[in-house]
Formats: sequence, structure tokens, C-alpha cells
Amino acid sequence: MPRLLTLLFALFVPSVRRVRRDGPTSGSHSAHPDKPLFDLLAEALFDTLATGLAAARRWAGDASAVVQGWTAAAVDPTCPTPVVAPCLASGIGRQAPGPSRLPLVGSTGRCLLDGLESRFAPRWPNPGHARMAAGLFMTAIALICAGIVGIVAVLAPSPGVHLQRVRGAASVAVVAPGADAPLPAPSAAPAAVDTAPAAAAPAAEPAPPAEPPVPPAIRGALPVGKGMWIWLHERAEGGDPAAIVQRAKEVGLTHLYVRTGTLKEGFMAAGFLDRLLPVAHANGIRVYGWDFPYLKHPGADVDRAVAAIEYTTPDGHRIDGFSADIESTREGTTNELVYVNAYVTWLRGRVGPNYPLIATIPNPTPAKVASGFPYAQVVSTFDAVAPMVYWMNRDPATDVANAIAYLSQFGKPVFPVGQAYDGGPEGGPPGVPGRDQLIRFMQAADQHGSGGVSFWSWQHATQEAWDAVRDAAEFRLVPGGPSGEGLTPGMVRAYQLNLTSLGFPVAADGVWGPATVEAVLNYQRAARLAPSGHVDAATRKFLLAPVAAPIQLQ
Repeated sequence: MPRLLTLLFALFVPSVRRVRRDGPTSGSHSAHPDKPLFDLLAEALFDTLATGLAAARRWAGDASAVVQGWTAAAVDPTCPTPVVAPCLASGIGRQAPGPSRLPLVGSTGRCLLDGLESRFAPRWPNPGHARMAAGLFMTAIALICAGIVGIVAVLAPSPGVHLQRVRGAASVAVVAPGADAPLPAPSAAPAAVDTAPAAAAPAAEPAPPAEPPVPPAIRGALPVGKGMWIWLHERAEGGDPAAIVQRAKEVGLTHLYVRTGTLKEGFMAAGFLDRLLPVAHANGIRVYGWDFPYLKHPGADVDRAVAAIEYTTPDGHRIDGFSADIESTREGTTNELVYVNAYVTWLRGRVGPNYPLIATIPNPTPAKVASGFPYAQVVSTFDAVAPMVYWMNRDPATDVANAIAYLSQFGKPVFPVGQAYDGGPEGGPPGVPGRDQLIRFMQAADQHGSGGVSFWSWQHATQEAWDAVRDAAEFRLVPGGPSGEGLTPGMVRAYQLNLTSLGFPVAADGVWGPATVEAVLNYQRAARLAPSGHVDAATRKFLLAPVAAPIQLQ
């Protein structure tokens, strides 16, 4: 106990001396540098508390990385023994993102933490362990400080010491003893009793106009309907957003996938998104970003994805969701579980539970499954899965049926990606698949329960391929009657998946029944639409509209 009091005295006295010497800080509301010692002590205590709490935040981030390492070990007992964040980061190649990268607030807290770490180093040779111990010690000191500040506030002889935070930084507002406190607002005087005859009641004012409808943003939307992937922006209609959107509308696309980053360039799609998003969103077309993480440095991969997810155009638009194109080792991606688990866990933690994430993965053929691709681990934190069903010299209907059957075990919606490019260099027949194969792919995907399809890629598709996408009746989402008239089971299923993804859950069984009617009514009320209970034209427009998906740190 004497040592603890000595440490507290050593921590606080320099702060008091500094404040007395330098006068009030820029964040202080005091106009008197010669403050009473009591007020100076309160300032020093509060400053130390703030820096201690900032150090605790750093320690919490490191502890989070350790827990993620333990999670990877639980999935794969053969992975390396989990260690504290700095060592784990050096093994993976990047410090864990999120709280562990938050800088300490103020030089005082940094010096204190570094000094404590050096003192603990002889007992904990591992630098990470020493820093964790220092963080725990700082947390204990911060809690003690908080208690002392509370005692000071209660026992102070003057009501003049007030603590507050200004613009996120710690500061102390000191009111001189005897200063007048703000007076409370006067209460309304009781109304005088009026014995005169009551005057005629004024005419009722017209009711305020109803608020305009707006798509609810409880959760983000999944890519139902038909979509197309854009790889190189300049090769999609010359990079002209108006031409891209015009063609998308002509063939009935509901969404686009746009590459937003590369390993060498980082997030590099800002300029293209500035031009594309306003035009696409104005025409009711959703835009999903996609990226190719190699997973050798999952922290950097996550940072690149989050940069795309958080990017906002000058006029306020963001992408509607994000897809991670997680390939196999053949394409240079590492499939070691510790790296896979780090990426999928950190990405979900950075965007929160309500942001739509789609895992784009290799076609789960028997050979790919036997090779050990970690399908279960990749899909675990994503909202949906998009298998790349490139059938090459196989039957497209059989391939997509098998893919949906295998992936259904994970309980996530499946949105297959079809082959609209020349697979000849990869062992398939030369040329882009013809109309018959593309339509068979869409028909089989619809029959086996998918709510949407897309094609790789815009720059490779021939006119025949575009026409097939346009002409296929499957995944063409149209308005329906009060009892679901005009809607096929596939259309109903797509609407059900869309409602669930938006936060209005209903089973995706393809049956128009009371549960679906109730989900539609709930959506219409939230969107301030006329509650008809069916997908009328106005409701369809809002159901398929772009959504500003919420980003919430877990």
C-alpha cells in the first residue's frame, strides 16, 4: 500500500506542477492561471484517468487479437500456438486492425505505459506480455483515479469544479468559487381562471403532409435478381457510367459487382465510384464492391476492403455491400486456417452484423472439396455465398445444382456466378458459352432455390450472352397481385430473401402465404408506403432500391 501511494504521488505531482507552471491548457475554460491547489489536483487526476483509459483501449485490442488466435486454434488444432498480439501480428504480417491500432491519447499516457512496460520487462521477457501487464496496471490506476475524482467531487467545499469533455479531448472547466451557477428555466405560471364565456373554437388546422416514403436501412440488401461483374472499369462500356447503367437496365440487371482494390494499388476505385454510384442509384441499381484478398497479410486485406466499404462519394453515396473473392491456392491465395479465420473475423468485426458481406468462392466440385478448400471457415461470417460455377466442358445445369446442394449445409443464401467468358485457356471449349448453356444455368439455379445469379464478366460477355441474360424469364422480378398473382415461386423466393436481408424476416420457401404478406406489410409500414400487403409497383421499386447499409463496429 505505501508503494502504491508513492506511485500515485509520483504520477500526480508532476501534472500539478506542470499545470501550475504552464497555466491553463487550450481546452480549459478557466481564465485564472493561479488556481487553488485543490482544483489543480482535480485536473491532474482527470488527465491521468483519461490517458490510463486510452492505454486500456490499446490493451483491449491486443487481447482481442489473442482471442482470435485461440479461435483459429480451436478450428484447426495443427495451427501454431496462439500468442499475444504483437507476435501473432508478426507471424501474420500485420497488426490486428481495429482497437489495437488506436493511438494512445496524449504523450503523458504514452510515456507512462512505455515506462511501466520497461519496468515489467525483467519479469515478462516477452514484450507482448510485458505490455499487457502494463496495460492492466494502468487500468487499475485509472480506476483508482476515478474513485479519487469521485471522492473529490463529493467532498469538495465549493461547487466550482466541473469536469467535461470537449471535442473528444479531456479538459476541465473550472468555475471560480462564488460564481453564479446558471439559473434554471422558470416554470410556466399557472393559467388565470377565466370566467368569461368561452370563445368559439378556432377552425382545425390541416393535418401536416405525410412524410415521403424512404427505404428502411435496418440492414443491407443481398444481391437478388440478375447481376454482372466489372473487373477493369475502362473495359466496361469504356468506363462510361451512363452507358453502363443504360445497358444494365436494358438487360434487366438489378445489381453490379465492381472491383474496388488490388494488392499493389490498395483501394483504387474512388474516382470510378464517384461517377458510377450516383447514376446507378438514381436508376435503382445496387452496386457491390469486390476485392481479391490473398490472405497472406489479412490485416492489409481487411483495411483495403473497409476503405471501399466506408468510402462516400462527394454527393453522399456508398456501395451497397461487399464481396470477398476468396480463391484457392492455385490462384495464389493461402488457405491456411489461421489466416482465413483472421480475415473473415476481422472483416465482420470492422463492419458490424448488419452490413451485407458475400463470400465469392470456387465451385465446390468433388475435386475442389477433396483438395481441402476451407468452405465452412470462409463462409462462417458472411451473409451469403456466391460460388463461381464455371462449368467449362461440363453441364451447366448439373454443375449449379451440385454447387447449391453442397453449400446449402451452411444455411446461407446461394447466388451462383455463371460463366460468360472464354474458358478455352482453362481447359474448356473455346469461346464464351452460348445462349442455351447460359439459360440452362439460370433455369437450374432458379429450380434449386437460388434468389439471384450473376456473370463473369462485363468485358468478356458477347452480345449473345447479353441477350441470353435479358431474355431468361428466371430472376426477372416484377410486381405481383394481392395473392401473389404473376409471381413464380422463384420470384417469391427472391422477394423473401430480399425482405429477410433488409430486416423483415420470412422463410424463403417460394410460397406466397400469410407469413410473406405480413413481412411485406411490415416493410411497407417501415418505408411509409401504402400497406397493401403485396408487391405492387411502388413496393417493388423500394424493395429493390439501393440501401445505405449500416456500418456498426461490434
